[in-house]
Amino acid sequence: MALLADRNSQLLVDGKLVAGSAGTFTTVNPATEEVLGTAADADAADMGAAIEAARRAFDDTDWSRNTELRVRCLRQLRQAMQEHIEDLRELTIAEVGAPKMLTSGGQLEGPVDDLSFCADTAESYAWNTDLGHATPQGIPTNRTIAREAVGVVGAITPWNFPHQINLAKIGPALAAGNTLVLKPAPDTPWCAAVLGELITEHTDFPAGVINIVTSSDHAVGALLSKDPRVDMVSFTGSTATGRSVMTDAAATIKKVFLELGGKSAFLVLDDADLAGACSMAAFTAAMHAGQGCAITTRLVVPRASYDEAVEAAAATMAGLKPGDPTSKRTICGPVISARQRDRVQSYLDLAIEEGGRFACGGGRPADQPKGFFIEPTVIAGLDNDARVAREEIFGPVLTVIAHDGDDDAVRIANDSPYGLSGTVFSGDPERAAAVAARLRVGTVNVNGGVWYAADAPFGGYKQSGVGREMGVAGFEEYTEIKVIATMA
Repeated sequence: MALLADRNSQLLVDGKLVAGSAGTFTTVNPATEEVLGTAADADAADMGAAIEAARRAFDDTDWSRNTELRVRCLRQLRQAMQEHIEDLRELTIAEVGAPKMLTSGGQLEGPVDDLSFCADTAESYAWNTDLGHATPQGIPTNRTIAREAVGVVGAITPWNFPHQINLAKIGPALAAGNTLVLKPAPDTPWCAAVLGELITEHTDFPAGVINIVTSSDHAVGALLSKDPRVDMVSFTGSTATGRSVMTDAAATIKKVFLELGGKSAFLVLDDADLAGACSMAAFTAAMHAGQGCAITTRLVVPRASYDEAVEAAAATMAGLKPGDPTSKRTICGPVISARQRDRVQSYLDLAIEEGGRFACGGGRPADQPKGFFIEPTVIAGLDNDARVAREEIFGPVLTVIAHDGDDDAVRIANDSPYGLSGTVFSGDPERAAAVAARLRVGTVNVNGGVWYAADAPFGGYKQSGVGREMGVAGFEEYTEIKVIATMA
């Protein structure tokens, strides 16, 4: 790879690529368990320096007011990533274990292209809205609503779709005029660190506007939620960690964006193409080894067709053998780490303890002695009260649950602490739409519709998060509202 040619990444702090004060830590290929190289390991002092740089860049420069510069820098970053797309693809497959087929979409090319939406939005956005003349309290007044940047943003991101999530925070936050400190997951430091190389070599971003701090210590990222110099924290990850972020941010009343967990339901109504719908549900649950917060992992099917549904889902799942993510044919690659593989396996063991059975899968594939692989698994025989039906597993695991009609299907789907996404399949579009309208979730796929796009806001209800990412709504998450009243 031309990027990270020495296989040792650095921090980006105040416009410079620097070493980490805590040394380095390794990054590993989850498909082979081989060490890829090292990443700079930051400590609290490094994070403090990054925050101070971002604070200074926001307070002492015209970055927040210079829309033309912001638009130019984001377009430069997009162009630089596109020019290095094959290097980035190789890196992503190796570090994330992402199947190659996904890098042409949400794992790489899609998020890179979406930077243009952020730049275009900033360029065309109505930063000021005239409310016109009024006489509040008898005083003639002209009023304007102004949208302004929040300030310094701390972005904390996970490992499952690193480019998508990193850029979904970097793009709108910077486009809106904020400065930013990015703390990526220690499992995928290179996917973030390469941005530092591209930014310093190919863009006009002023020093301190964007800082990238990799660290093996999760406590370093937690400093972004606690530090009073940070005005907003944007976090994507588990609901448990999201609670901690919100608690830490409360001390300084920071603005908080949270995109958290999910246990989304795929509802098949009794007039749907059962085999086709169940096959699609199985394919979705196995994609990228199930490592997606919005993946539908509960398949809710008519009770009268339960056995047929389990058989159809298992037939598809069994054919999606976990394998080499560099192959164009692979759908299900490895999970990210040995720790995550063991966690998924603990849930599979729990499913049997709870009285369930495996229609396919259930453990590590016998033909994969190396790598953090788990067989795509269909769990049958359990209801919605089982822990494997309620807790986020983050592996290629689909639990099939029986329903007794549309009302019951909606009840099961909504009987969850989460509310991120959902799917409804029916032969009657109006019936499907009526069921979709009753789901307490942020996104719904009806009969195969695709909700993921740069202009569509993404986020969840309940414990799936606070706020929206992407779209104009996601851009506006990184703004404040000011009312300016001038005596006429």
